[in-house]
Amino acid sequence: MFPFLTILVALPAVGAALLWALPATARGRAREIALGVTGLELLLFAIMATQFDKADAGAFQFSETYSWIPQIGTSWALGINGIGLLLIALAVILTPLAILAGWREDTDLKARRDYLALILLSLSFMVGIFAARDVFLFYVMFEAMLIPLYFLIGRFGGEQRRYAAVKFLLYSLAGGLIMLVAVVALYFQGGGGEQAFLTDNLVATLDMSTTTERLMFLAFFLAFAIKAPMVPVHTWLPDVAETARPGTTALLVAVLDKIGTFGMITLCLVLFPNAAQWAAPAIIVLAVISVIYGALMAIGQRDMLRLVSYTSVSHFGVMILGIFAFQQTSIEGAALYMFNHGLSTGALFLLVGFLVARTGTADVQAYGGLQRVVPVFAGTFLVVGLSSLSLPGLSPFVSEIMVFVGAYPVAAAAVIVSAISVVLAALYILLTYQRVFTGPPREELSATRELTLRERLVAWPLVALMVLLGFVPGIAIDYLSDPAADVVAQVTIEEAGA
Repeated sequence: MFPFLTILVALPAVGAALLWALPATARGRAREIALGVTGLELLLFAIMATQFDKADAGAFQFSETYSWIPQIGTSWALGINGIGLLLIALAVILTPLAILAGWREDTDLKARRDYLALILLSLSFMVGIFAARDVFLFYVMFEAMLIPLYFLIGRFGGEQRRYAAVKFLLYSLAGGLIMLVAVVALYFQGGGGEQAFLTDNLVATLDMSTTTERLMFLAFFLAFAIKAPMVPVHTWLPDVAETARPGTTALLVAVLDKIGTFGMITLCLVLFPNAAQWAAPAIIVLAVISVIYGALMAIGQRDMLRLVSYTSVSHFGVMILGIFAFQQTSIEGAALYMFNHGLSTGALFLLVGFLVARTGTADVQAYGGLQRVVPVFAGTFLVVGLSSLSLPGLSPFVSEIMVFVGAYPVAAAAVIVSAISVVLAALYILLTYQRVFTGPPREELSATRELTLRERLVAWPLVALMVLLGFVPGIAIDYLSDPAADVVAQVTIEEAGA
């Protein structure tokens, strides 16, 4: 079988190496090379996706398994089910758009080359994490991903970039190191031997006491909750959003943070189903707190980048509620929300970035009346904003409804409280739109540029996907039904066995 996944992991890393190897005289072509690499990645993914068997979306397809470090039972093992396919799709779609969005950000050719190389390296780790079927390989990529992200945040961004980068790194390392203890413990609890870390082998061989399973679950869950980000381990995100480049933040929140919810579904629930059942009530409470807290904090923000980051805290709370309700519809909805949130929030961060590039500030109070000056920009921002608040007809609406409907039979109180966020979302989106775009235009904004062709090529494909999946969500849900059913079956079987 053609090694699609290995090539999809390797290609961006090779592209990054190529950029760093460019002689000084060729650095001016870095943007074209990076865009070409991501375009080739998208094309290769599209070819692979046409060969994915949707009728068997719960099975891990395009599987590759090669011995890596046999002495400790690790393998280069890749494979994707329907959830992994959609998340890799999100990564390969958003990365070239983020590169195109920041096309004119750097005049320093060396800085431009380094930034684009780090973006490509991040893409390599994104694909690798969503495709990893060996827990040790997953962990290595999970931690290695911090390297390009640290430099993307700490080297490129605003005045507080170093503070934000260190805070992000400390939070992530803390969760990762605790998870490492559980990863090592898996080797012994699973019996060791060759291919000891393969997820399928672990599911079949893990033999743990109740206390051991709960401790290992908590170790994995903490690392994923930091990534998600979930209250109370979310505080790194607003600082990163405020200071990092919009393209970096768009990829971080729209794609990379999905590693948290992806890990909860594919590792926490599958490897530790009894512990997941035990922890679910407390996790659902924290998820509801995240939903309401994130929405309330978003309403109070003046900085639009911080505002969008807090909306994501709220949206991730909805996803986690859906995951830990353990219902097929709620898990399908959470998985679909992971993709749809990436579209809407990624677009929102990029559009705010376009505004900041024009005016030099993300402060809502510095704006007013732009609807009359840049009507196309205003209309695009409004559609994306309405998508973020889950307006019917746009893709996040279907995801949110599926989570609420699916979770209601087992967590009615949590769903009722979380539904308040729908009203709060309307407030933080529509108030922001009102303050930035309506009313008489400020004199100092009268010369603001309309969306350029390049910027429309960034935003409008995402809007088109939001509309398409808003009216025809089945084209994505068909990839999620079987994986969700398999996860629910695993949790249910283990609960019955316990």
